[in-house]
Amino acid sequence: MNWRRLSEFQMNLREKFVIPIAGLVVISMTVLSTYLIQKQTDGFNSELEVSGKTMMTMIAINAESGVLFESRYELADLLAVLKRFESVQYAIITNKDGDILATVGIKHPTVSNGTWQSTKADTTEMPPTLWVDSTGKELLVLMSPISTDKHTLNRENLGVTGGLDQGLSYKKEREVIGHVELGLSVAHVRALTNEATITVILLTLLVVLLTIATITYIVNAITKPVTELVAVTDQVSRGDLGRRVEIVQKDEIGHLAVTFNKMIESLQQSRAEIEQYNKTLEEKIIERTGQLEDAQTQLIQSEKMSAIGQLAAGVAHELNNPLGGILGYAQFTLEKLQKQAPEKITGREIESYVRYVSDIEVQARRCKTIVQNLLRFSRSSRTVDFEDTDANKAIEETISFIEHQLHINQMELAVDFSPNLPIINGNAGQLQQVFTNLIINAMHASKPGSVIRVISRSSPALGEFGGAVEICIIDNGSGIAKENLKRIFEPFFTTKEIGKGTGLGLSVSYGIIKDHGGEITVSSILGQGTTFTIVLPVQKNAQKADIETEKIVG
Repeated sequence: MNWRRLSEFQMNLREKFVIPIAGLVVISMTVLSTYLIQKQTDGFNSELEVSGKTMMTMIAINAESGVLFESRYELADLLAVLKRFESVQYAIITNKDGDILATVGIKHPTVSNGTWQSTKADTTEMPPTLWVDSTGKELLVLMSPISTDKHTLNRENLGVTGGLDQGLSYKKEREVIGHVELGLSVAHVRALTNEATITVILLTLLVVLLTIATITYIVNAITKPVTELVAVTDQVSRGDLGRRVEIVQKDEIGHLAVTFNKMIESLQQSRAEIEQYNKTLEEKIIERTGQLEDAQTQLIQSEKMSAIGQLAAGVAHELNNPLGGILGYAQFTLEKLQKQAPEKITGREIESYVRYVSDIEVQARRCKTIVQNLLRFSRSSRTVDFEDTDANKAIEETISFIEHQLHINQMELAVDFSPNLPIINGNAGQLQQVFTNLIINAMHASKPGSVIRVISRSSPALGEFGGAVEICIIDNGSGIAKENLKRIFEPFFTTKEIGKGTGLGLSVSYGIIKDHGGEITVSSILGQGTTFTIVLPVQKNAQKADIETEKIVG
């Protein structure tokens, strides 16, 4: 038997109720009907046996004188009475020598005997036996002795006790003088047994069918609302909330139907709310995204303003020197021109004035460059424009307004730029903000007399990788503790003293580099220094990429 396949067989609720109960009823009625049939069969057999013994006993009693005197006519008349009984197949009376004295019916030769069990033991009679004769009839054969009382005269006590006690002179004994053999047909019993069996079977089937029909009706009454609940549940699981359970019963199933309908109404209302919310969700997402962009822009700008505040003194001093030279040369030239008439100016003096004006131009351009770099650095815009950017130039412009602050703190800035650095796609102002934050952080972590190194190099293109630009900012300052390395890019996390940092510089720098599609990493040894490495990808020019592809294919 395939138990796995049997275990996969699924029954519905109705079958789970009807099949076990029907099986129990069938088994119970089968056992009961079998018991009843057996009892009835035993009853019929017992009745036949009892009736046979009764007839045989009556014959044995009445046949005593006929056998004793061997009166065949008397015995024949006695057996003739048995012809009235349909069950009597034959009857034979024999004397003690086995000679047949009278007979009725026909005794056919015996073919075999069965296993008839007598319901009552009788030591004076042969146990009833089931025989089958040559005609195929089953016969119940009974045999009983015919006996008579025998009185024996005791001659020794006859004279002494004859007149006193007759019992002392006579001895009474029972003597067998013949036998009666009776053969009863079992066909009638078998017919009655079969009829009774058929009746019991029909009644059993009727009871079983009525029971199963009743159980099925009751189970249907129970499972029908459950089936409807299941059907509605399936529709609800598929998203159809328009159907309701139509069960009107004042019981637990009715209460379940009411509760289920309320649940569907609640789900329908929740779905309507969700659909309504989904209609406005996109607008809310756009609104929240705009708010986040504004917050990010403000955060970057605030950090930029903080850096500008730290650079203000250095920039002012940086501008003061060229402005002082411009003012000195301008005053000197103006004074010379005012004291001397134009027609008296010599060629040598004109050359001096040209040199003064050239110096004024150089210093003015220097001031203009510093101011432009500072303005570009401080410029705020909601939209960030990415364009072709020279990383070396962005670093140089950053150094132009930060190097004086380094000089004030007695630090030296050493640069090592790769001359063939590829162009990247980025925003120079935001990159300058990152470089400024990292250089100022290195300055704060270093002691006077330290050297901060800025290195730029490139990684060559390889396959789909278009190459990258790496900028390293290295200091030999105090370093960063190992447990803080994982947190330095978190907003508002800082290891600086109060008033020297907001904890936003590295977080903002991390976001800017991520927006450029790059990476920023840090390695540090406490007490020995820190290295920040910025990796910015080089975007391949589309036309150049197509040409390279054609070369590879060709």
